[in-house]
Amino acid sequence: MKAIGVDLGGTNIKAAVVDKEKGIVEQVTTPTQANLGKDRLLDRIAETIKDLKKRNEIIGIGLGLPGMVSKDQTTVKSPPNLPGWTVVNASEEITRRTDIPCKIENDANIAALGSLHFGVGRNYNSFIMITLGTGVGGGIIIDRNLYKGTEGMAGELGHVIIDYHGPLSNSVTRGTVEAYLGQRFLSRFATDMITQNPSNDLYKKFSNDFEKLEPIDLTNAAKEGNELAVEILAKSGQRLGYAIINYVHMMDIRKIVVSGGVSKAGEFLFEPAKEIVRKHMMEPFKEGFELVYEDLGNDSALLGAAGLAFDSFS
Repeated sequence: MKAIGVDLGGTNIKAAVVDKEKGIVEQVTTPTQANLGKDRLLDRIAETIKDLKKRNEIIGIGLGLPGMVSKDQTTVKSPPNLPGWTVVNASEEITRRTDIPCKIENDANIAALGSLHFGVGRNYNSFIMITLGTGVGGGIIIDRNLYKGTEGMAGELGHVIIDYHGPLSNSVTRGTVEAYLGQRFLSRFATDMITQNPSNDLYKKFSNDFEKLEPIDLTNAAKEGNELAVEILAKSGQRLGYAIINYVHMMDIRKIVVSGGVSKAGEFLFEPAKEIVRKHMMEPFKEGFELVYEDLGNDSALLGAAGLAFDSFS
């Protein structure tokens, strides 16, 4: 059984033929060129799909994209980096152009579906996925189904507030999870700490241009024994721990799956998070608790989009 997964980003359209058992069997990438307009972009997505369809028998299409997606997984509202997309029934538009049934979903939810079908999420009936990338997103899986809420917009885990006096991010208020663990915001926090330690190797390396500092640099420095890098990642991990406590107390889901570039810090981030959980989570919720890393990497969006098609059309 094969489906086509599409990952629509601001820079590239990625599409793949995905076998339910074997994973990705064919993959293509083409520039998004969103500035050419909504209809032209939909045409180009459809052309990419139809080219893949020529060589494969396809049951359906799953499309992952940024923005708020309706509960019936057909319509997206005002997705970022896609000018002219106010309210678009992308499912209908793609189906009309390709004659293949299509469902769409928010890209963070797509990551959760990727883990459910092809990653560590296969081991769990219910889990919470936290994606630590440029921002912080997430998806909630309950009894092997994506939880969408009443209007389809559940799972905005990055906008949960853990300190209303804290720093700003893309959220409407201060001190959200994203303000501490989104890649850009973690780098900003690290810059503040490094600036206060001019004798540290990280200061010597980045003081001329802190814009180049990324979380992976902190991880590499921590692995080399840089105590300041270890401290920065530990403080970030502690905040992740408080966020996780909120999620678990609210949803009573004990399995937490973490992915995205920031999560590559591994135990430098996870162990401080687990320590906060051990100290502050209500005792009954600790039973069966697990915090695990998802390593599907760049393929997660395509696999998750195909998983959406398998769930919808098989």
